[in-house]
Amino acid sequence: MKIVQQFRTTTRLAACLVLCLGIAAVQGVVTRPEIAGWYAGLVKPSWTPPPFVFPVVWTALYILMGVALWRLWERCEPSTARTRAIALFLLQLVLNAAWSPLFFGAHAIRFALADIIALLVAISFAIAASARVDRLAAWMLVPYVLWVAYAATLNAGIAWMN
Repeated sequence: MKIVQQFRTTTRLAACLVLCLGIAAVQGVVTRPEIAGWYAGLVKPSWTPPPFVFPVVWTALYILMGVALWRLWERCEPSTARTRAIALFLLQLVLNAAWSPLFFGAHAIRFALADIIALLVAISFAIAASARVDRLAAWMLVPYVLWVAYAATLNAGIAWMN
């Protein structure tokens, strides 16, 4: 029975990581071709980091997100609160997945800004809901919300300057 439990736990962790890192991979496919051309030609705020910083930070954040989702799914008893936390997590993940296609794919800087603001709200609600069922899962999302807040200032600055 213990082997079955360990397999289930490992499978769930892998699924959560694959989901989150899969979103990261799709973001990279949309983003990478635009960095040297379109993005390089934009006027950017002075606080914009060099392009190599983004994939490093995002990879770490997607791993934290995957583990947070796994904790909500695996470590928490089924309940309305857990269902709400997972639903809000998935909502923010959809908004996250939409940003790169809007910003880099469609060059829709202002629509991307609206998306990232909605994303910030959704992450905040996901953190609050997660804290009710697993405080560690909630804390694992804090670096993410901080980075997205920073990214939103970059998006707003780019929207303003271009």
